[in-house]
Amino acid sequence: MIDPARLSAYIASRICHDLVSPVSSVTNALDLLNDPGDMEMKAQAQALLEDGAEKAGARIQYLRYAFGSIGLNSGAADIHEARKITENFVKSHRPSIEFDIQTDHLSFSHVRMMMNMVLMAVDSLPRGGVISVRIRNEAGGMTITLTCKGKRAKLRLDTQKALTNEEPEDGWRPENIQPLFAKMICDGLDGELTASQGDETVIFMATGIRAEG
Repeated sequence: MIDPARLSAYIASRICHDLVSPVSSVTNALDLLNDPGDMEMKAQAQALLEDGAEKAGARIQYLRYAFGSIGLNSGAADIHEARKITENFVKSHRPSIEFDIQTDHLSFSHVRMMMNMVLMAVDSLPRGGVISVRIRNEAGGMTITLTCKGKRAKLRLDTQKALTNEEPEDGWRPENIQPLFAKMICDGLDGELTASQGDETVIFMATGIRAEG
């Protein structure tokens, strides 16, 4: 198992990586607005500023939930709010997302589990596609299934290794640490997290998740 200090450092680096693109867009837009130029250039800079700020805000809110202390709160989470935060995050990337949630209760830990699965789903669809989230309460516990369909959908080898608690050949890095973190969350909920690859389809499934809150 990875050293906790190294895990924290890699998670922090992963968060920074997710924020680099939208924050850079904001910085570039501000530079353009401060330079003398025609109105068309100013309008493009304003649009770039608004887009970068919207994406940065969506990602910060989501990552605070997925990696931060919000996901550790006790009690029931607001399902509508969790969906909205997730939709806004996915919107800042290439895929789209749809939900089929048939439960009246999700704990903050359940939502954090789902959000970390969505992070893996987004990474599996580099060309975009559709992420379908299905959540059910079953006899053996809660099941969260994410079906990811899209052109060149791919289950990365380091993701497969992380979900079996196996260190990738090139070691743990910020780029591959998140699936291990997702597995740790699932283990903490007494569940099992698996992934499989099909024809332009990747499926992530967390089963046997205990009830909380």
